[in-house]
Parts: sequence; structure tokens; C-alpha cells
Amino acid sequence: MDKRDYYEVLGLQKGASDAEIKKAYRKLAKQYHPDLNPDNPEAEAKFKEVNEANDVLSDPDKRAKYDQFGFAGVDPNYAAGQGGFGGFGGFGGGFDGGIDLGDIFDNIFGGGFGGGGTRSNPNAPRKGSDIAVSLSISFMEACKGLTHDIEVNRVEECEECGGTGAKKGTNTKTCPDCHGSGKVSFQQRTMFGNMASTRPCTKCQGKGKIIENPCPKCSGSGRMQKKKTISVNIPAGINDGMTLAVRGQGNMGTNGGSRGDLNVRINVRKDPVFERKDYDIWIEVPITFMQATLGAEIEVPTIDGNVTYNIPAGTQSGTMFRLRGKGVQKLQREGRGDQIVKVFVEIPRNLNKKQKDALKAFEDTLDSKNYEKQVSFFDKIRDMLNGK
Repeated sequence: MDKRDYYEVLGLQKGASDAEIKKAYRKLAKQYHPDLNPDNPEAEAKFKEVNEANDVLSDPDKRAKYDQFGFAGVDPNYAAGQGGFGGFGGFGGGFDGGIDLGDIFDNIFGGGFGGGGTRSNPNAPRKGSDIAVSLSISFMEACKGLTHDIEVNRVEECEECGGTGAKKGTNTKTCPDCHGSGKVSFQQRTMFGNMASTRPCTKCQGKGKIIENPCPKCSGSGRMQKKKTISVNIPAGINDGMTLAVRGQGNMGTNGGSRGDLNVRINVRKDPVFERKDYDIWIEVPITFMQATLGAEIEVPTIDGNVTYNIPAGTQSGTMFRLRGKGVQKLQREGRGDQIVKVFVEIPRNLNKKQKDALKAFEDTLDSKNYEKQVSFFDKIRDMLNGK
């Protein structure tokens, strides 16, 4: 097996005190923490190695077995790789030698044999929980992006006690029942005989320490709710219903663990003119009968301001035009969507007699070649009635 000695991993000598182990662990855990070393497999491996060493050396029972039997005393997989429980004479010699089979089953099943408690170190760093909030922004803000201040209530370290949970001027003490491990051993009768197992310490509730004089401000938790204003950058192109994760702005962790995240769910208000489909912008623009017939240069609104567009002669109502690159900025990549312009011909209303007479006179000048669609439609009807 290519494991390094746990004392070597923490840079300590055998016989180091609990305080020295804790100090060495905190220093190395911070140095190799994944949040400080993103996308670094070597640092991640070191972090796991440091946590494994601390899990054994900070636990009095595990440390005693490790000091006596090495890795085989705390890792059943290692023992199996060495030809069974060689150092203990197999199962038969295990009971006489005082092997804690609860530890072995804990490592396999994650809890004490027969329903014992978790084996996790109560003093290990734990990441804080996430915070979820909703933010309503305008259509144009979603297209352009913005910086927005968000006020949240999040868990912070108690200012009065500095996060210890103990009244100012006092200290916490190691639990006398579990000696700081957060768990206690007990004997359990099973079909295999008497077996040693573990469960969370009831005296300290699995924390490994006792606060005799709790901080009056945080009631001994070392943590408290506090309002915090966080400046959040909303990227251009974000869409309704998306969630923006702001790393490290959630609730504080415990035992030096990293903060959780702030998850901001975006709600985009509708716009009276524009409609968005993916990264494209859609808009309907009314044009006059004369503009549609003769063609014209019209003003078209976009999210960047008005642009001019030449409507060709004979444009039909419902015709769509595409303005390249006039849509929304694409998230996390280059380029923008397009703007789709759909025109519809507005038929004039409330005509006076002079206007009506002029239209009738104009209509009298037209024939079938001016109405291709109408002619085509009635040809189809006639063919259908004649069975063609």
C-alpha cells in the first residue's frame, strides 16, 4: 500500500498533543481546500489525505489502534490486502485482542454495527448552507445586464464571542465523556457475541466540546443572523427563470468550512413592445396601406435604439424581416441573436366621403393582375368544385 504515515502527512512526530494535531490540520486543510485551489487535482488529493489523517489522529480510539497496528488497525481494506487480519490472527484472535469490530463495520456501512452513530469527525470543516432569493428585473436590464445590490439575512460569526460560543473571557472545554471525539463506545450483544460499537456522545451532543458559560448574544451557537448587502453582477442575456449562483456568499460554514452560495432566481418583467424567444427579439410594426403598396423607409425600434429599414413595394401583411445581430447577447459565448420584425398593414378607418370616392376611383383602375393571391385563391375553389 502506498499510503503515507498519518503523522508525516500532518508534519508531526508520534506522540504529538491534541492541540498540535488540530493546529497542523487547520493549517493544511486551509492550504489545500478545493475552494482555494479550483481545478487542481493534486491539491484535492492532498486535502483528502489531510482529512483522512486528521480523522484518525483526532479520535483517541482510532489513534490508539493506529499507533499499535498501523493502517491495519483503522482500515479493514488495508488489512484484507495484507492477507486477512494478519496482525490480529484473523477473526478468532480478534475478539481476544480487543479489536473494535464496530470500527470495521462503521468503515464499511457508515455507522456503528447494529445501528450505531456516524463516524464523521464533529470538528471537521463543513461548508455552510446556500441562500436562495428572487430578483425581479426589467426586460431591458436582462438584455443589457446590470449590477444590483441584494440585501440578505445570512449566518455570520458572532461578533461577541468570535464564533466560539463561549461567553467573552471564557473558553470551551473538551468533553470528559468522549474526550473530544463526539462519540462514545459501548458493548452490544449480537449473534456474533459481544461487539464494540459507537454512538454520538449525549453529554456534548456529538460536538466533542462543552460550553459551560454560553455567549448571551448567540446563546452558545457561535453564529447569528445578520443583514448583509451583496453586490451581484447580472450578465447581459440572462433570461426569465434562470438562477445565478454567487459563490461563497451564502451562510458561513462550521469549523473553518467554506461559505455556502447565494442563488439568485431571476424574474424578468414583460416589455410592452418587445418579446424574447431564446436570444432573438420579436416585434410587430404597423405600416400603412400606401407604405405596403409602394414601399417605404420605416423606423424600427431595437434594444439598441431605432434603425431604418426599407420596406419593398408590394409587402403583404404578416411579412417578416430579420435584422442580424440586433438580438440579445448570448451567455458565456460570443455573438448576439437577431431581431425578427413582423409588419402588418393597418387598414384605415373613419374615412370621409372624399376619401371613399378616391379609393373607389383607385379601385376602378385595378384588374386581376394586381391581386395575384385573390385570383389564385378563387382558381383553387373553382378547381375543387369541378373535381380537379
